[in-house]
Amino acid sequence: MLKKNLTRKDLSNKIYQNIGFSKNFSSTIVHNFFDIIISMIIKSNKVKISDFGTFKVLNKNERIGRNPKTKVEVIISSRKTVNFKPSQKIKNKLNKL
Repeated sequence: MLKKNLTRKDLSNKIYQNIGFSKNFSSTIVHNFFDIIISMIIKSNKVKISDFGTFKVLNKNERIGRNPKTKVEVIISSRKTVNFKPSQKIKNKLNKL
């Protein structure tokens, strides 16, 4: 199975092809969309997009990790991560495939 990541360029090309905006304007739309999502996650720790899903900030505690090759234990510092939970509508479409 070939793994293909969806890039910002791919998204802007889809907007260009389907809607007909210029490539430059399509790229600006995609860039601004992600900037808005990121700034809202930073501001409120949770962003819900109707019929798509929810982005939520999780606080991970400090823990001990282990290198699987050398078995050396190291302390992994506490940090924040972003979790995505898809909406029920997306889950239903995915399971109909």
